[in-house]
Amino acid sequence: MSIFPRISLKPEVTEYLKSVFLNHEVLAAVDRQEAESRFHKLLTCLSHPPSYTCVRASTHLSSLEEIRHKLGEELKKQQKWSSPVEEASLQILPHPQIPDVLLLPVNGPRPVKQLNLEVVVGAQCGSAVLRGAHVFAPGIVASPKYMKAGDVVSVFSDLEGKCTRGATSFQGKRVFVGNGVAEMDRCSIFCTDKPAKGIGVRMIEPLYQSPSFDGILPTLVFLQNLPSVVVGHVLGPRPGERILDMCAAPGGKTCHIAAVMGDQGEVVALDRIRNKIDRIRQNAQMLHLRSIKAHCFDSTQAVSSDPAHAAEGPPFAPESFDRVLLDAPCSGLGQRPNMANTWSLKEICSYQPLQRKLFHAAVQLLKKGGVLVYSTCTVTLAENEEQVAWALDTFPCLTLQPQEPHIGAEGMLGAGLSPEQLHLLQRFSPELMWDQMERTAPLPRRADGDTIGFFIAKFLKN
Repeated sequence: MSIFPRISLKPEVTEYLKSVFLNHEVLAAVDRQEAESRFHKLLTCLSHPPSYTCVRASTHLSSLEEIRHKLGEELKKQQKWSSPVEEASLQILPHPQIPDVLLLPVNGPRPVKQLNLEVVVGAQCGSAVLRGAHVFAPGIVASPKYMKAGDVVSVFSDLEGKCTRGATSFQGKRVFVGNGVAEMDRCSIFCTDKPAKGIGVRMIEPLYQSPSFDGILPTLVFLQNLPSVVVGHVLGPRPGERILDMCAAPGGKTCHIAAVMGDQGEVVALDRIRNKIDRIRQNAQMLHLRSIKAHCFDSTQAVSSDPAHAAEGPPFAPESFDRVLLDAPCSGLGQRPNMANTWSLKEICSYQPLQRKLFHAAVQLLKKGGVLVYSTCTVTLAENEEQVAWALDTFPCLTLQPQEPHIGAEGMLGAGLSPEQLHLLQRFSPELMWDQMERTAPLPRRADGDTIGFFIAKFLKN
């Protein structure tokens, strides 16, 4: 059900995306009306959250069924149910194909009445609320002049980032995301020398109701989008292997790789930003994973010019890794919910050269017979299928491989790839299911189509 406007983009970006989704290969396969319909469905579904929460379970520490039971007990303790019927409706379902995924339905959009007292939050904070989070104080940009702790307030998301921090009201472009109880006075948020921390508004009537996982079973459950979990399984890590995660922060996929291989072997995680490396190490420690070695390093420079180079850290000698994950920096246009993106077309199109530099390093670092998985969380051809076509042309040693599991759609037309090649790619395209997949459909059937926009390609180095 559509209750929000389509994602707000700069006009030049909208036109660029339209040209992608109505390219000549697509129009040769489907009529223009169908292609335009898919494009407009994409813009609509991007502004809405998926109809479920995906949780990756730490099955290296406990069985899926035991984690499912513990999660249910914790959620029953921490949720404030408005009725016994609502409590009984809590569902935690295993994914039918992915052995370490649990799915929880999201209830929404719900009929929530707007109140007189209004708090305005940034767009990123508003998106987090739609996925079950409370409002943390740094996300608040405006509040009533005399707001005090205990006040019941309506929360609005500032779509265009135009609300002045500390304002007492805002009439710009915004959307309602639910009601909550203020945990802080206004002065505690805006009138302090240090940035405010902690929960500013505790959501009690969110427009989309899903559990808050703040502090719940941190070693056993990890919030992760379904396609991001699929990537780890497609990579197929095996015990004893040496694996490289090239752009690893914040470490969700890194930790998943280590867990899938039973923490036996070595998972090298690289990222350019030092505090993100600290986050990866913290996650690894929390999940009791000892095989992860995290380094602050630019992956485009990760290949040593000395073939005999044998240092533990980067740069590495060529052909040092059994498998490589290149979850590349990208324009992120597949993320949901995302009601507004203020990037220029130049920014949206700036990632392809970096992705190709990373590809060059990845192929050099991969052993013969090794597996390379390339993934993004965006919907453009330039960063997905066109990169695959370029890689196959640039590196004759690479061949596309089947993916397991393959629960998304095949690759998108428009990059000159053959039908057989497109069939081997995996593109998660929520727009394809937007009208057909009613939120009343059984959750496991709904989950594979109602995802973020995402792309996966798997290569073998011959």
